Amino acid sequence: MKYIFEVHIKDGYSAEDYADAWVRASALIQQAPGARGTELHRSIDDPKKLIAIASWDSKADRDAMESRPNEDIKRIIRSAAPFCEIRTIGEFHDPEWVVYPSGANNNG
Repeated sequence: MKYIFEVHIKDGYSAEDYADAWVRASALIQQAPGARGTELHRSIDDPKKLIAIASWDSKADRDAMESRPNEDIKRIIRSAAPFCEIRTIGEFHDPEWVVYPSGANNNG
């Protein structure tokens, strides 16, 4: 499953300011059972708009991680709060429909 959220960087700050905190918190979150990685993407049109995509084996695994608050993760997230606004987009199943270009390696 995918957990997706959007990040808007406030004036006076940069995406790099948020990315520093995101990398530190994500490294801890990725230690949880079922975590399969996370990505942070910068918008082509707006350098202050980011999208994060976290992959999990299941929604139950992500919910379990959320139910066990980690004080280090909470502290890192609080440290980033002054310079960004986060909007949850949602939780999605892994893709049911995938189309690859002709001749592409479809194994991953």
